[in-house]
Amino acid sequence: MSKTKILIVEDEADILKLLEYHLRGAGFETLVSRDGAEALEIVKAELPDLVLLDLMLPGMDGFEICKEMKRDARTKSIPVIILTARGDEVDRIVGLELGADDYVVKPFSPREIALRIRAVLRRGIPEADEGSVWKKEGLKVDPESHQVTVDEEAVELTATEFKLLLELARNQGKVQTRDHLLDKVWGYQFDGYARTVDTHIRRLRQKLGPYSEWIETIRGVGYRFRG
Repeated sequence: MSKTKILIVEDEADILKLLEYHLRGAGFETLVSRDGAEALEIVKAELPDLVLLDLMLPGMDGFEICKEMKRDARTKSIPVIILTARGDEVDRIVGLELGADDYVVKPFSPREIALRIRAVLRRGIPEADEGSVWKKEGLKVDPESHQVTVDEEAVELTATEFKLLLELARNQGKVQTRDHLLDKVWGYQFDGYARTVDTHIRRLRQKLGPYSEWIETIRGVGYRFRG
């Protein structure tokens, strides 16, 4: 089997070398770029399994790269993890709103990066025990095909959004805390990352159309899929 191919897009040479060294040591094949426009060309030519994307880049910033990837049918399903500075809360939210699957805050540990990459890649693989199709009125979630339909119209969800919806629907009527969702959907719990759940819930509601209100916010606790 070929190794999982990760594109690292980072304009700081020292950080780029650090990431490349540790990801290769973790068993990944790596591609690298320090320029935004070049990175987008590599994405389209190589179709990596995941893109590790800094936001502030020469040529084209990370936001534009993410937008272009999600517009292209060939690249829109490639997971993206954004790299962002600790204080840039708005940047993190915007990145997730554009379709990124996760973010890592600088300074970071290389071990955390590898864990995040593996967690994101696992979300796109249907699990053997995910079970049968879940359906209620016009909303249908099919774990085997990883497809969601709203009133018989296919809805495109990221792997993270799909797993989040399935977790909520399977626990219909039960309150799910943010920490629980981080553990079950994202595969980790790190301090300060609960906001990523809120951003993905907002994106998910936008895609569910008339069924968006089925996901209820339980203030101070988390979310519940209405029974």
